[in-house]
Amino acid sequence: MIREIARTDPALTDAEAFQRTIVTKAEPVVIRGLGAHLPAVAAGGPSPGSMLNYLVQFDSGHCPQVFSADEAVAGRYFYNHDLSGFNFSRQSMALPQAFARMLQHAAGERPGTSYVGSLVAPHYLPGFGEENALTIVPRTVEPRLWIGNASHVACHYDAYENLACVLAGSRRFTLYPPDAIADLYVGPIDHTMAGQPVSMAAADPHNPAYPRFAAARARAVTVDLAPGDALFLPKLWWHQVEATAPLNVMLNYWWDATATGPDAPMLSMLHAMIAIAERPEAERAAFRAFFDHFVFRPEGHPLAHVPEERRGVLKSLRGEGYGQIRAMIVRALRGG
Repeated sequence: MIREIARTDPALTDAEAFQRTIVTKAEPVVIRGLGAHLPAVAAGGPSPGSMLNYLVQFDSGHCPQVFSADEAVAGRYFYNHDLSGFNFSRQSMALPQAFARMLQHAAGERPGTSYVGSLVAPHYLPGFGEENALTIVPRTVEPRLWIGNASHVACHYDAYENLACVLAGSRRFTLYPPDAIADLYVGPIDHTMAGQPVSMAAADPHNPAYPRFAAARARAVTVDLAPGDALFLPKLWWHQVEATAPLNVMLNYWWDATATGPDAPMLSMLHAMIAIAERPEAERAAFRAFFDHFVFRPEGHPLAHVPEERRGVLKSLRGEGYGQIRAMIVRALRGG
């Protein structure tokens, strides 16, 4: 079960309290009614058209990429049959035009579905974020919007913390913990629909080519969100997202809540893959021991037996050590 709290919970007093009591525990949390007070939620109450009319008043005139799929796809945006491409098309389009198309789909006047994802509000809808702020995330984090018809977004992970709040329609999240990755049968990492690799098995759960998926499915948790409800997802949690109403709008924030510097952990993993992944098994096992000791630290600080003032660059990775080690890496990669 996933923990659920109400918007009146003390953990939601401000961004600092949220960070201390929720984020650092790295577990998903459902927050019922977190965004119930937002003007966007009120605007979406009367009809799908009223929500889109509210949004379009913020339109900057920039044209985002709009995903569109035929009726036969039934909103399940994914690869085509041989993974050479995708079962949908992309087209740059002005928001009023995209919204008109979505309303036609929702009313059954036009077959198929459309949606706009990861719409950076300050760029496309300036002023929206200020009018609909969720104050439990840092002020510097940009709000994003996900707008479209009924859809099924393939199971994927985010490399950042994610706070998602439904503004109109409904969302169903199916969650898998990070350590379910081997049972999810991950697809290509460089040929993706929207940046992150997806689970092939979650999209085709009865395919005998994915026998281990049964173990992942047994651990899955499903969460349904109505307008105003929010879900906090720690980084690396797998999630499949279904927008289940004819028209749906969601607000989300991504940020690295525990960053100590500008370097992303995923970049480190990619470099480790090309440096280590295809070395002999015994050598990989040796490096695993070194990674455990210096990086994952199950026994604590790797130089705990050395006086703190003599630990060199490992004295504190939040202080001078960070910059010094980063400089060592940059020099090495440049061949210096």
